[in-house]
Amino acid sequence: MKKILTLIFAIIALTSCHGVEEWENNPQGNFEALWTILDEHYCFFEEKGVDWDSIYNVYSPRIVDKMTRYELFKVCSEMLNELRDGHTNLIAPFNVSYYHQWWSNYPQNYDARLWKEHYLNFNYRQASGLVYGILPQNIGYINYSSFSNAIGNGNLDEVLAHLYACNGLIIDIRNNGGGNLTNVETLVARFITQRTLAGYICHKTGPGHSDFSEPYPFYYQPAEPGRVMWGKAVVVLTNRSTFSAANNFVSIMKYLPNVKIVGATTGGGSGMPLSSEMPNGWGVRFSACSILDSQGNVTEFGIAPSPGCEINLNPQAALQGHDTMIDFAINLLNEM
Repeated sequence: MKKILTLIFAIIALTSCHGVEEWENNPQGNFEALWTILDEHYCFFEEKGVDWDSIYNVYSPRIVDKMTRYELFKVCSEMLNELRDGHTNLIAPFNVSYYHQWWSNYPQNYDARLWKEHYLNFNYRQASGLVYGILPQNIGYINYSSFSNAIGNGNLDEVLAHLYACNGLIIDIRNNGGGNLTNVETLVARFITQRTLAGYICHKTGPGHSDFSEPYPFYYQPAEPGRVMWGKAVVVLTNRSTFSAANNFVSIMKYLPNVKIVGATTGGGSGMPLSSEMPNGWGVRFSACSILDSQGNVTEFGIAPSPGCEINLNPQAALQGHDTMIDFAINLLNEM
């Protein structure tokens, strides 16, 4: 995967050079620069049905010469929010824009206190970014809060060896906002027994909204011989705040045998981000390269649970110490 990421970044760098454009460092010039950067490089206009020219016509009249930098930031941020993309941000010295509605309009479906206290009785171990233990029903439980937290092969050997006698495994990635795709590959490698198609990558080939390469497949290999593997049933627990690299992990696991995705539709975020800069020095980060699942599906909008496995956390049950999503996963594993 590291080689693939290096290749993609090189391709992005090459295809980003559509000609050097220069803008004045004033409100109009900065607005034009921002709009053009997205126009030439953003990757989800068609999937999201965004008419970027119409967006320009809406926001351009709001740009005036004497506006403050805070007023300019507000207009530019609102324009970027039209993309409905959690990977798209405007970065200024005084603020960072962020599209909250990809998750804020949905139930949180997560309370860390529940599983720590009522399911593991605070009797859990931690290896790097993995918190793990054995539930009373002899089900292994791993909570991975961020793919930004590195996990090594030694960590995974210790974790899976400790859980090896369990009848099944829950991997809880609710509220996992993503991180490093290398950690996705490291974790998936413990659940596959052969070279496995993990998905496809499409990169921009020109400034047009439809200028994309053919999907390029990428594969994951199983962990090297001698590592502890897991071949029993697995449930991956998700909520709307399962995003970016965590979303990618779900997109791969859902097609593996003996794996079910349980919970709520993930938050999506399948665009690999690219950064650029406006004349005034503000940065802009946006989705520039689409990752598809192994069936060629766009996962930017999130990944639904396995059929019959959609479940929310019941707030009333939570008050009594019950996580209805974990309970559902336990029952499902006992049936798999």
